[in-house]
Amino acid sequence: MIESLRKRSVEKRPARMAFKGRVLFLVDDASQMKRQLDGEDLPWSGELRLRDEISTDEITPAYICYHYDEKLGDFPYLGLRAGEEFPVKPGSVRAGGFVASVAGKRRGKGSSREASPYAEMCAGIRLVVAESIERIYKQNCQNLGLLVSTDFGLIERVRRGEEIPLEEFTRGEDDITRQIVEYGGLFPYNVARLQGKATSPVPQTPPRPMTLAEKILARHMVADRAAGRVGVAAVKPGDAGFVQCDIRFSHEYVTPMAAIFFESLVGADEKVADPASILMFRDHLTFLEKVMPLERRKMGLLDLADTLMKKQAAFAAKQGVRLHGEVPSGGSEGICHSIICQDYALPGQVIVGTDSHTPHSGAMGCIAFGVGTTDIFNSWITKDVRVRVPETVRVEVTGRRAANVTAKDFMLAVLSHPYVRSGKALAKVIEYGGEAVSSLNVDERATMTNMAAEVGGFTGIVAPDGRTADFLAEVRGMDRAEARRLCEAWQPDPGAEYAETIRIDASKLGPMVATPGDPGNGISITSMAGPVKVDIAYGGSCTAGKREDMDMYARVLREAVARGERVHAEVEFFIQFGSQEVKEYCREKGYIETFESAGAKILDPSCGACINAGPGASTRKEQVTVSAQNRNFPGRSGPGQVYLASPLTVAASALAGRIVAYEPEKAPVR
Repeated sequence: MIESLRKRSVEKRPARMAFKGRVLFLVDDASQMKRQLDGEDLPWSGELRLRDEISTDEITPAYICYHYDEKLGDFPYLGLRAGEEFPVKPGSVRAGGFVASVAGKRRGKGSSREASPYAEMCAGIRLVVAESIERIYKQNCQNLGLLVSTDFGLIERVRRGEEIPLEEFTRGEDDITRQIVEYGGLFPYNVARLQGKATSPVPQTPPRPMTLAEKILARHMVADRAAGRVGVAAVKPGDAGFVQCDIRFSHEYVTPMAAIFFESLVGADEKVADPASILMFRDHLTFLEKVMPLERRKMGLLDLADTLMKKQAAFAAKQGVRLHGEVPSGGSEGICHSIICQDYALPGQVIVGTDSHTPHSGAMGCIAFGVGTTDIFNSWITKDVRVRVPETVRVEVTGRRAANVTAKDFMLAVLSHPYVRSGKALAKVIEYGGEAVSSLNVDERATMTNMAAEVGGFTGIVAPDGRTADFLAEVRGMDRAEARRLCEAWQPDPGAEYAETIRIDASKLGPMVATPGDPGNGISITSMAGPVKVDIAYGGSCTAGKREDMDMYARVLREAVARGERVHAEVEFFIQFGSQEVKEYCREKGYIETFESAGAKILDPSCGACINAGPGASTRKEQVTVSAQNRNFPGRSGPGQVYLASPLTVAASALAGRIVAYEPEKAPVR
């Protein structure tokens, strides 16, 4: 494979770029959106209310991602909300002749789906402009060859048809990103890299005190690809290079597109590098048939979704890659993040996955971060991914928490913190510590590292300790002494530098919820304006389908059953396991009987409701859901309103029929 790529012709882009087409402003006014789509060019002025925080769920809603080829060009912005309307229709962006797309702050937040920028590109968009751009989305754009900028001065230059120097899009970028932009994408850059035309810089930072993330990245930095040397003395924020991955994984939403890229650009008969360190998962769409609306079935979307599964299975079999698939009883072997953390992740590793919640495994003291389709496909060739070493934010959670306060409440407090809400934590490592974090076991720590994705961080991580060693011994069967030595080897250095330290006093926290629209809308339940009636309660997803989450659901429901209570008659309460091992754990503990006797509906593992692809998602706009999942962007889990809360709060609310905090008879601090 490598030899054939070394013979491939590859050249840089022209030094100056002209854009021939229109500019589409993504605004918060449906009439202005429709006028643009009908052919009117709006004047650029500060009076245009550009949409902020456009998520990838809005650029390409989940059901659009059943497509994984150029057909995606018919669908960009189909989920974009302008006021109370969704003004973009299939084919309207492609037909409009747009070459540039403009938005406000935090463009591309949320899921790491590369289908979003690929849909934009296939619709004719060549340039993305926004006030700020989320890390994974920006990297996906650059990997595909889309140009990105935060310079609004480019708008009129594009409209004039002016030739714009390519350096306008590389200024301030690290050397690797600059070359990726110059070569028109990650794959042509990697071909040039293998041919010696492109350079692959290696950090030359002298030894210095490092954070845990910096130490792991330094150990994995590729020093000399040709000689197979990995590891450098030290790194610092801003250093760029390639890190060798211990684990690379993808799921059925992403694997097919990556497989097509691999087969068409590398060769249909070529083999991936080191298939033993690659994993694939069928975990997102296993319950889709149960919930897909009739109108979408008539569009052939269920059959289209099935092709994702078939393509992934065929590619995995051909490549000799381990596929965690469906099980005969329904559902999957487990959600990718649950399985990776449960069975594979080790302290000090680098793990990449095609999902924004890959940081889940940071609970094990490893660097785990989300990448896009092009990144994962290229890693199948090189076994490495590019990284610009991020700054690290330290989150210290101190004090002793009440018995009804959980890691989810910690995270809702973090997400509502002004530093995070202002976007200052974007693309940074979030390192969690403090006595309240130390008191958590691996499952609860995973809730916090998982939701580093909602912070917009590069990843989340907790330094491994005795609780990590216990997990390795009790869940993995590792020798306890060996587990302790491994954990002790990976600690931040005294004197390591942090961009910011956020301090939260757990003793002052009560149960929280995030109100609909954004995980950052965190408030105390006691400060809610009035009662919020609940139609659906959902306990599941990678964030809340772990063993300890099940302990929490069971605690609340056992007390209720003992009192003769059941789930409220007007509420559907779904509990979904994160893996088959978690299901077996619940069976052994007697939880399944408790759940069923309380009136909860039990679901096999799958992402399901969290991505509007399984039971627990809303079907009507007026429905209200209280959910233990990780995000509540508009349309993410159906058309209704979603409140985020802890497993304890979700279970208590399912019983009460309205959002309430769990109040045990005796709630000692711990």
